[in-house]
Amino acid sequence: MMFSSFSVFRIGVSFVLMCVLTKATVVPVPELSPQRYFSTLQPGKASLAYFCQDAPMHKPRERKHPDFPNLTSCTFIFNLISIQGILVSYVNCVQEETAKYCGKEKDLMKAYLFRGNILLREFPPDTLFDVNAVVAHVLFALLFNEVKYIATLEDLQNIENALKGKANIVFAYVKAIGTSEHRAVMEAAFVYGTTYQFVLTTEFALLESIGTEDIEYAHLYFFHCKPVLDFTQECRKTLMEQSLTTLNIHRFMKTMEAPLLTEVAEDPQQVSTIHLQLGLPLVFIVSQQVTYAADRRTAEWVAWRLLGKAGVLLLLRDSLEVNIPQHTNVIFKRAEEGMQVEYLVLHDVDLIISHVENNVHTEETQEEEEEDDELEGPDIDIQDDEVAESVYRDRKRRLPLELTVELTEETFSRTVMASDSIVLFYASWEAVSMAFLQSYVEVAVQLKGTSNMLLCRINCGDWSDICTKQNVTEFPVIKMYKEGENPVSYVGMLGTEDLLKFIQLNRISCPVTITSIQEAEEYLRGKLYEELISYSRVSILGIFSPTMITAIENFTKAGNSLRGYVLTGIYSEEDVLLLSDKYATTVPALLLARHEERHTVSMPLSSTSAQDIVQIITDALLETFPEITVENLPTYLRLQKPLLILFSDGSINHKYKEVMAALIKQKHLDSLTPCWLNLKNTPAGRGILQVYFDLLPPLPLLVLVNLHSGGQVFAFPSDQSITEQNLLLWLKKFEAGLERHIRVLSAAEWKPPLPAYDFLSMIDAETSQHAPRKDPECMKETDVQENYKEQHEDTSKVTIKHLRNRNWFEVEKAFLPDKEL
Repeated sequence: MMFSSFSVFRIGVSFVLMCVLTKATVVPVPELSPQRYFSTLQPGKASLAYFCQDAPMHKPRERKHPDFPNLTSCTFIFNLISIQGILVSYVNCVQEETAKYCGKEKDLMKAYLFRGNILLREFPPDTLFDVNAVVAHVLFALLFNEVKYIATLEDLQNIENALKGKANIVFAYVKAIGTSEHRAVMEAAFVYGTTYQFVLTTEFALLESIGTEDIEYAHLYFFHCKPVLDFTQECRKTLMEQSLTTLNIHRFMKTMEAPLLTEVAEDPQQVSTIHLQLGLPLVFIVSQQVTYAADRRTAEWVAWRLLGKAGVLLLLRDSLEVNIPQHTNVIFKRAEEGMQVEYLVLHDVDLIISHVENNVHTEETQEEEEEDDELEGPDIDIQDDEVAESVYRDRKRRLPLELTVELTEETFSRTVMASDSIVLFYASWEAVSMAFLQSYVEVAVQLKGTSNMLLCRINCGDWSDICTKQNVTEFPVIKMYKEGENPVSYVGMLGTEDLLKFIQLNRISCPVTITSIQEAEEYLRGKLYEELISYSRVSILGIFSPTMITAIENFTKAGNSLRGYVLTGIYSEEDVLLLSDKYATTVPALLLARHEERHTVSMPLSSTSAQDIVQIITDALLETFPEITVENLPTYLRLQKPLLILFSDGSINHKYKEVMAALIKQKHLDSLTPCWLNLKNTPAGRGILQVYFDLLPPLPLLVLVNLHSGGQVFAFPSDQSITEQNLLLWLKKFEAGLERHIRVLSAAEWKPPLPAYDFLSMIDAETSQHAPRKDPECMKETDVQENYKEQHEDTSKVTIKHLRNRNWFEVEKAFLPDKEL
């Protein structure tokens, strides 16, 4: 089962020794140049490399980095993995650049796993968030054959049937990949993978199907399949009742290897077995010649009940040279040295089990308290993955997956070619994928019976070849397939509302060609596509002279790139001047119809490049007085203007909207970004106010925050009503420098409590990788048929998509120079 290169490292490596060495003296991590690193790679040898751009090379040192764990623990990680035969190195890209592996940003570090010079896996920063995640992910990638990941009961049954009479199975359930429990299982697989078949799942439904009701914690079972010769018989299962730690699994595996029942004829005080060495007690069932057969059956039954908890022995009284009390039928021996054995009279098997379990529980409780005392300290990090938590919270929610079509390698091609399809590429073991799957099914529920678009899904954990051929290198990914067109990737928010909008607006091909003045008026009034107006509150109409060929082509490209996010149309007939005169503009121009306001505004185009048209449209779509949310805040921050925020505990009074609208119309707020924040919809606003005021002030409250210049916070006087005149006078005092600030925000760079959750830096790093492109159709990819003929990289390079707030403004990256959000 195991790679031959790793079998070497198992020889002579004790599992306990591996645990002990993690506390031993550590060896500094080598820091190499790219050329030096690749020259050290050996065929078949595993290597984990951190590529980074840092200061000039010097002696290996301890350092901190926002993308990976603090190297107070990183050196610990490196030495730990090195024990398992995996070379770990820093690769400094300052002196030499290997573009394929070295990031362009100074603060960006990437990790890659190689076997020899073959790349097995690239790890994004949010994957290796702590010691457990590093060890778990590295071993998971290497022990691909030893550890089978499954998602259904059918998968488990197939493995079980295949191994009956051949080998035993170690089945583990963990809540998420990269946890401490996952690491413990992978370390066990590293040692025992050649002896047993390891099976891993994160599906709680699978755990429930084998009879476990308590799915709050990780579980590990030992399937006794090797003794099963009747293929209609199920494998006996033994549950490890202790928590999933490296030491506990080691103890458990050793007890599974020990004989189920041992016969002895010596003083119980002198008997020693592997169970005592592992800290487990011994139970002696006292027998005599006349009742031997019945006593042995009882002892075997007790042994199965106590498997993994205690050793069971059959003590032959007739052969003993020492005397034991006459009526004693059970002897209990604790694992502690020097403890006297207990002579018991127990006439029921359940009484024997209860006596053992009560004593074992007491010992475990004392051990856990001692371990807790040792672990207490300031260096303990508490990890909190809200996505994984939400998936776990909704684990019992039954999704109507039958509303979506599950694709396989055999059905994928003919399905997406036969009908217009939306395909979700996901991984069943990854938290973000499973969280988004719920939204995806909700979209299917809303579209049931109303759309010709077929909603499909494919599990990349099962069909990695298909996902690779479709250029899927992160999870989850949505792609739209239409007959005669290239696939289009969805880059919006991972939520029901935004995905539904994308699907509905793609029912038509944008930009729509308008052929008459009457049709143009119906389009601007929202009558032409009335059923889509609820998904696009603004409709864009580009008007051009028929001779403006280049401008028309560029607008068409811009409309294609915004397809699925806003309605766009184009009018370029001979009578276009009639339309331009009506809206008091000259061609070329954009007409923006705001349907909620029933108002159409014109915007002459001074530049007709595709990039500029996209920029103009995206800026025009911003609300003039928006409600700020977690999702749209980055969009408004990129305007680089001070924020004029009205904090409210609910919907704001209509008179405040009128005041803001009047000042906006008079252009008094052009230098600011006026907005409002509903604390009920965005509870994070309370924390913001507490930073500004220490104590939460009465609401509504108007605040001006100058984030981009000085960090000063100004508060509108609480003793004044928010009127047009009062607000204008206050703003003039602010502009004249006569208003005193109430707080100055720290200039120190914001850092999350744990480096692994610095999602904003991940977004910036990913944005910086998108350079302006010559072809504006950036979201389109190679045709499906051509993809099947291309050569692709190793499937093991598929990575997990960063959890991040994404919105449709990301389509600008195809046209605009990179900008810091």
